[in-house]
Amino acid sequence: MREGSESAGAELRRSGPLQNQITEFLNFCRIEKGLAANSIEAYGRDLRKYDASFSVLWDEKVPLHQADTVLKYLGSLYQQGLSSRSIARHLATLRNFYGYLLREGKITADPTEHVRTPKQWKTIPKFLNLGQINKLLASLDISRPVGLRDHAMLELLYATGLRVSELCRLGVSDINLELGVLRTTGKGNKQRMVPVGRPALEAVRRYLEGARGGILKGRASRFLFVTARGGSMTRQGFWKLLALHGRRAGIFHKLTPHVIRHSFATHLLEGGADLRSVQTMLGYADISTTQIYTHVVRSRLRKALDDHHPRA
Repeated sequence: MREGSESAGAELRRSGPLQNQITEFLNFCRIEKGLAANSIEAYGRDLRKYDASFSVLWDEKVPLHQADTVLKYLGSLYQQGLSSRSIARHLATLRNFYGYLLREGKITADPTEHVRTPKQWKTIPKFLNLGQINKLLASLDISRPVGLRDHAMLELLYATGLRVSELCRLGVSDINLELGVLRTTGKGNKQRMVPVGRPALEAVRRYLEGARGGILKGRASRFLFVTARGGSMTRQGFWKLLALHGRRAGIFHKLTPHVIRHSFATHLLEGGADLRSVQTMLGYADISTTQIYTHVVRSRLRKALDDHHPRA
C-alpha cells in the first residue's frame, strides 16, 4: 500500500494538537541545526502525519507524550502496509522531535526512549559494474548541447559520488578545472572538497565551452548544470533523464542517481581505497554508514576465492 494514499492525504490536511510544537521543531532544524531543505521537508511530512493521527486514533483526552501513543501510531503504520524501513524512519523522526521537546523542557519524559526500532534486513546497495558504466556513458549523444550536459553530469556523478541534490546545486565557481577539485555543501550545511578525475573534468570543460551558453540562450545563471528555461537542473529532472539514458543503454533495473553513487563507492573500495577516504568523499558523518559497502567487496572476494582458489 502506498504511503501517499487518498486516506493518508486526507489525514495530512487536518491539523492536530502538536501543530505549534512541530513548527517550533522545524524552525530549530532549519536555523539552529542548519539541516537541508529536503531533510526538513521529510521531517515535516512525517510529523504532520503523526499529528493528524490523533484525530483518528484517539480522543481529545489522550496524553500526547506517552509511549502508548507512539506504539499505537507505529502499529497503525504497519497495518497500512508500510515496510519496516519506512516505520523505522518515522520512529527516527519522532525520536528527534521528542528529544527536542525534552531538551526544551516542554515534556518531562521521552515517549520513544524504550520503543524498539523495527528489525530491518541489511540490503547491499545496487551498483553498476565498470562495463555498464562505460556503456551508459557511451550511449549519450554528445553532438547535441543537452547530450554534452547530461554526459558531463554523469561523468561528474560517477567521478565524485555526489548526492543528486549536491550535483544539481553546483555553481560554476564550485569546480576548479585546473586543480581538479570541487566544493560542495552536503547535509547539515557541511562543506567538503572532492577530487575530480580527468575524464569528468574534460566532460565538464566540453560542456562549458560548447553547450552551456547555447542552452541558456543569453540568460544568466550561477548554476553549473542548467535547463533551457535558464534554471538549474532539478533532482526530479535528472532522475527522469538518467532513467531514460539507462533504458537506451539497455540498463533497465531502476537506474537512479543513488545507483551511480553506490557504484562510485564500490569501485573505489574494490580498487583498494580505504573506508575513511570513501566516507569523506561521500560526505557521511559516521563511518558506520559507509561500512555497508564492505559487504559488496566481501561478496566479490568470496566469489574470487571460490572461482580461483584450488582448494576453495
